[in-house]
Amino acid sequence: MKLTVKDAARLLSVSEKSIYRWIKDGAIPAYQVNDQYRFNRAELLEWATSRRIHVSPEIFQEPEGGDSPPPSLTEALRAGGVHYRIGGHDKAAVLHSVVEVMKLPEEVDREFLYQVLLAREALGSTGIGDGIAIPHVRNPIVLHLSRPLVALCFLENPVEFGSMDHQPVTTLFTFASPTVRAHLHLLSRLGFVLRDNDFRSALMRQASRDEVMQALAKAEAKIAPPAAADARAGATAAQNAIEA
Repeated sequence: MKLTVKDAARLLSVSEKSIYRWIKDGAIPAYQVNDQYRFNRAELLEWATSRRIHVSPEIFQEPEGGDSPPPSLTEALRAGGVHYRIGGHDKAAVLHSVVEVMKLPEEVDREFLYQVLLAREALGSTGIGDGIAIPHVRNPIVLHLSRPLVALCFLENPVEFGSMDHQPVTTLFTFASPTVRAHLHLLSRLGFVLRDNDFRSALMRQASRDEVMQALAKAEAKIAPPAAADARAGATAAQNAIEA
């Protein structure tokens, strides 16, 4: 969807004058079409997020293409991969290493993604305890992807992440999604499966890729319609831990 200057001002809770000033300074991603400026919703969200600019909840009300359900967490992890011995002796270095190994399209600006993840961590740790962190931005970032992916990274060295339980982090899940809907769908599923003992055991042991994928598939298979409320509760618990 192409947004007008008026739309952008409303979504960013600023004046149209501010939007024009940012355009003049080349600070905001904008396109000139028939002597008028237009904005891409996803790019506007990315830009605002990287600069910690407040956005209206309306920006997340994006149209969804088609009626097909988002992929499972297992499918997203298969697309993003399980990675071992990720280097780095502090949070910034680890995040840089994670971004480098993520299976992203060539057109994705990895440095931009890295800076956005750093900015999110500056607002509060994404460590949720038990050596696990879920690096993401407060406003889910939308990248130029055809499908969502989740990268599971096991660190070579435990790293202090500022987690609530004060335990260093050894395991990271990093999301990259084409839509906010997909991001929230996957986050809800992760919140559910992280309560599964077998899956958590595989994470703690840094088990093989096959073992991790099998444990995840079994845990996610337990998400059935009657368990929808539990899944939502798991997502809420995970999000509350991250936002704390």
